[in-house]
Amino acid sequence: MARAPHEERNDEWLWGFWYPAARSSQLRRGKLRSAELLGIALALGRDAQGRAFALFDACPHRAMPLSCGGFDGRLVECSYHGWKFDPHTGQCREIPSLAGHEPLRVERIHARRFPCEERDGYVWVFLADPERPDEPVPPPPELPVFSEPYTRTHLQAELPCTMDNGIIGLMDPAHGPFVHQAWWWRSRHSIRLKEKTFEPIPDGFRIVPHEPSPNSAPYKLLRLYGYPVTTTIEFRLPNMRLEQIRCGPYWFSSRATVTPIHRERCRIDFVAAWNLFRWVPFVVPLFRAFGKRFIEQDRRTMELQAAGVARQPRMMLIDDADRPAKWYFQLKARYLEAKRTGAEPPHPLPGRVTLRWRS
Repeated sequence: MARAPHEERNDEWLWGFWYPAARSSQLRRGKLRSAELLGIALALGRDAQGRAFALFDACPHRAMPLSCGGFDGRLVECSYHGWKFDPHTGQCREIPSLAGHEPLRVERIHARRFPCEERDGYVWVFLADPERPDEPVPPPPELPVFSEPYTRTHLQAELPCTMDNGIIGLMDPAHGPFVHQAWWWRSRHSIRLKEKTFEPIPDGFRIVPHEPSPNSAPYKLLRLYGYPVTTTIEFRLPNMRLEQIRCGPYWFSSRATVTPIHRERCRIDFVAAWNLFRWVPFVVPLFRAFGKRFIEQDRRTMELQAAGVARQPRMMLIDDADRPAKWYFQLKARYLEAKRTGAEPPHPLPGRVTLRWRS
């Protein structure tokens, strides 16, 4: 057993990525709501045309939170002095106290704004590197789907832990029989040897397509379709775990993100889409019931672990079950080094790697 090198364990945030700030259903036209990402306070809203926007939640005049102000679907109004701002550009459009003789050029004043897009039922906000505010903005993430029609649902839970601890918990392959014990999932008696092959992808790694574990009841149900079943799981920086299950023309696709709110709190945002068992009555309520229990078990585990981390911040990572966690820290360090130097270090996976563990 080996301890993770100290330099690998850091809580430095990753800038230059999209993060989900809220569910699309939480934004109403003409209404403002507050949110927080990576310690940045945001004022979110939806204009009269239905377009979402994100502003820094502080008026540039006297720092009054803009989320406490008014919004008529066209301009955001600060509740302190009535300054008005375009919600998409941040440009100041009106200062009621001006008498007309002042040299102040209102159009040069801006509230800070952030790129904002909607995908998969989420409002995504791009948080540029503070040292590179003009860096190119890539397209936001989008959940892969493989046919129409399909069913989609969302789940979430807040976790009292750092982004790093939330992510390595997200990708941990060995906790299932202990944290997620259930007749419909796993038990300690179902533990068996697993062997998976991983390969590098840009900013992440992937378990190559493989037959699902036979000790999980949901996968056994897929045999009813009579097609071979394969699953692919991958992790991508900064915080995403994606899983795709294919069964002939049938499929299931999910994405779980660990969304950093501030240093000691993050949120799991989970979205899934599928065309499997759409004929089953109440399939969505059933899935949500099982999913909520699953996520609550993870949340409770993180809550308990937080007490231990306060006593012992340094944790142990072993091979092979904890190798994905080590890769995460190495990928993160690689990304930060590339940002600092402009030169991209080697990927932590030199090629395909096969890991073995029991779970």
